[in-house]
Order: sequence, then structure tokens, then C-alpha cells
Amino acid sequence: MKFFVSFVMFVLLLNCLETAQNLIQDSCKKAAAKDPKFKYDFCVQSLEADPQSKTATTLEGLVIASTKNAASQTINVKGIVEKILRSSHGIEMPLQDCIELYTDANDSLNEALTNVKSRDYKSANVHLSAALDAPTTCETGFKEAKKPSPVTNENNVSVQKILIPLAFTNML
Repeated sequence: MKFFVSFVMFVLLLNCLETAQNLIQDSCKKAAAKDPKFKYDFCVQSLEADPQSKTATTLEGLVIASTKNAASQTINVKGIVEKILRSSHGIEMPLQDCIELYTDANDSLNEALTNVKSRDYKSANVHLSAALDAPTTCETGFKEAKKPSPVTNENNVSVQKILIPLAFTNML
């Protein structure tokens, strides 16, 4: 009897993981079809690497998980920029701007998370869109200072990680 119960639980777990994987792939595919900047492969890889996304059973669950993932990214990039700032020469102003931008982006993502949990998708969309400005504006600061950005790759990843919950929210 124990074996049977264990077997049934195992099958149910596999079914749940397969459902989440299909949800991730289907949602990323729909989002990529609507936005040429949205990268399907990045979306799938990012979500399949996230334990919370892998267990999501609804699009709203994916929005929550991907918003948390984007917020973690903003915190990580802010930390990288702060570290670079301690040893930089000549690019302090754009770095300080990036720190402020990523602080604001994290606040916006947390607001979006609150909005999604209360099913206020319109407000979530506004906050996600505001967060999306941070990486782009950070890069612009370096271009205006005529200096190479030391965080171009991180900014590009941030754009993609924020596009995921933004696109998914638009599908709710």
C-alpha cells in the first residue's frame, strides 16, 4: 500500500511539473509573438531555472514568480554598480544614477507585485513599465557621458527579466 501511495504522489508531482513547463513555454511563446524585443529562449530558460516559476499552475502565478525574479535582478545589478563605483574613476555620475534608477525599479517591481496579488493588473502594468525604464536609462547615462558602460550585459538581462512579467500581465 505504501508503494502505491508513493507511486501516485510521484505521478502527480511529475504531472504538476509538466503542466508548469507547458505553461511556461506556452506563455513565453504568446508573449514573443506580440513583442519583437521579447526573447522566447531567454524567457523559457529564465523561468525554468526559477523554482517558483516551475511550480506555477496559472499565468498569474508566473507573473508573481517572474516579478520576484526581476526584482532579484535589480538588487543584483545595483550591488554590482555599487561595487564598481567604489573603484571607478571618471564614471561616478552615471554609476550613481544607475544606483538610484535600480533602487526605484526595485520599488516599482514590489508595487507591481502587490498590484498583481490584488488583481489590479492595470496598476501592475504601470509599475512594471516604470521599472523597465531603469536599465535603458542607466545605459543612456553612459552614452551621454561618452563613456563605455561597465554594466551593459546586466542592463540587457534586466530588460528581458522585466519584459517577462510585463508581457504576462498584458495577457491577463
